[in-house]
Amino acid sequence: MQRDSLPRVLHAPWILLSFLIVLAGCSSAGLKEDRPERMVSHALEPAKSGVLADMAAEIAREHGQDRSGFKILDSSYDGLLWRLAMIDSATTSLDIQTYLWYPDFSGRLILERAILASQRGVKVRLIVDDLILHGHDQLIANLHAAPNIDFGLFNPWENRGTMANRAGEMLAQMERLNTRMHDKLMIVDGHAVVVGGRNIGDHYFGLSDTYNFHDTDLLGVGHIAQQANGMFDMFWNSEWVVTADALTTEPDRDIAREQRKVLQDSAANAPVLAAFPRSPKDWTEDWRALAPELRIGRSKLVYDEAAAEQITQTMKNGMFNFFNLAQEELLIQNAYVIPQEEALTFIQSKTDAGVRVRLMTNSLASHDVPAVNSHYEPWRDDFVRVGVDLWEFRAHPEIQKSIIDVAPAKAEFSGLHSKCAVADRRYVFIGSMNLDPRSRNINTEMGAMIDSPALAEDLVKILERNMSGANGWHVQMNSEGDLTWQNDTETLDRQPARDTTQRVMNVLMKLGPRDQY
Repeated sequence: MQRDSLPRVLHAPWILLSFLIVLAGCSSAGLKEDRPERMVSHALEPAKSGVLADMAAEIAREHGQDRSGFKILDSSYDGLLWRLAMIDSATTSLDIQTYLWYPDFSGRLILERAILASQRGVKVRLIVDDLILHGHDQLIANLHAAPNIDFGLFNPWENRGTMANRAGEMLAQMERLNTRMHDKLMIVDGHAVVVGGRNIGDHYFGLSDTYNFHDTDLLGVGHIAQQANGMFDMFWNSEWVVTADALTTEPDRDIAREQRKVLQDSAANAPVLAAFPRSPKDWTEDWRALAPELRIGRSKLVYDEAAAEQITQTMKNGMFNFFNLAQEELLIQNAYVIPQEEALTFIQSKTDAGVRVRLMTNSLASHDVPAVNSHYEPWRDDFVRVGVDLWEFRAHPEIQKSIIDVAPAKAEFSGLHSKCAVADRRYVFIGSMNLDPRSRNINTEMGAMIDSPALAEDLVKILERNMSGANGWHVQMNSEGDLTWQNDTETLDRQPARDTTQRVMNVLMKLGPRDQY
């Protein structure tokens, strides 16, 4: 089972249905056997003008060439708003790399803005994991054929016909197709970048009425964007990414016009997008107002490398190295946690040395993937016994209205999707890396490690807000050795769940393979 693998845009099914019909166009048979030779592509030189160039130059003058300015994007609203600000402010280049890109309201809004950027001369490169792109080859081919847009697919399906045929391909090539690109990255003009946990879709931007995620992004201006350029180029030029030239589907101008009309109408008319500007605007004053609030620090972008034939997994060691920086305090917020004995031994060594370790993850009630909770559940006792101060996210936290949902949306429940940590109130990690077997051993992952006490304090405030009875369940062990879950109003003697079905699924999913989650 692949997390977040199925679009769940069910709040407006007739809009989605019409959109998918238009996008499907003429179904392609697959990838070309004789593919055109790949052209190596590299990021453009950082833009010489524009508000982002000015901000980056000012940071370099005041603090040094290797420094950047950072802001944590805590709310769903900020997550989408500042992405729009980046795209609209681009003068030369826009690179987007993502695991999932849903064809919902926010997905179409971002795509429309990227197209408009390309039409004013911005060079746009998109890398999207091919996991849920079934049926969209005509759209992809049309985008790739448009001026200033290049579209790359990570680890594409060779058979692009029916789902039944794809099932056969999965069985025949399980090891290859099970490897997915879980990274999330947006770079503008070689000066600004967003990294973090959010995919592109309504659940990640607070716009769904079924469930919305609480997630964490990092906006950076300055040197970190050049580091991100190196990561994007590595993926783009790897054997794991093919451009839309490899598709057997040919571009079609008539279909392209219809597709564009759908995008434009959605951006202009969708009530759920009421909080956001529907068309590009001048964000200069917004950026200038933000500049004094940026936290200055040094960055290191860490990521798994898409080497030939296999993925070079480096993030596991990178995360241990980051956690090991903590000499006094370690705060971790991570949506999907399935540890190993090695991790428990490491944590115990830290707590034995006097490090206070606090961890927040999903409760069963807030989970979107019951199987992960099924395999996390046996480790709760171990976490508590080795001295972890353990918290689990509430399905209806106090921050749902102010931080997670964006009006007029009001989700039935909230889930945690964040992957971040703070060591000794100085070092910050924000990225895509879950603490589970899939992130450690299968998917590609990435993250930013920042040395900045001011940024660390910002993240500590967010994590301590979440690690409270208003937003989480405090998991503790009573004198009889049994676990209890306590929030600000009640105490339970079994894990909280939304309904009986969740509890049943939690039991059944224990039969599944732990190393696939």
